[in-house]
Amino acid sequence: MVILRSKEIREMGMEEIQKKLEELQAEHASHISKSAAAGIYENPGKIRELKKTIARVKTIINEKNKEN
Repeated sequence: MVILRSKEIREMGMEEIQKKLEELQAEHASHISKSAAAGIYENPGKIRELKKTIARVKTIINEKNKEN
């Protein structure tokens, strides 16, 4: 998954943002489950970036909800 920047997220519609959030959360869950099963984090940098991107998307969703 490509890391999304704030500007890119703000240009999307709410439905598209929600869809991206679900995709990011699914990818994060799969990375965590693989890591938990193996006992070793395969790519901790990727997991960290996914968490940051998920937080960024949620923040922008809250901003858009407050505007309306």
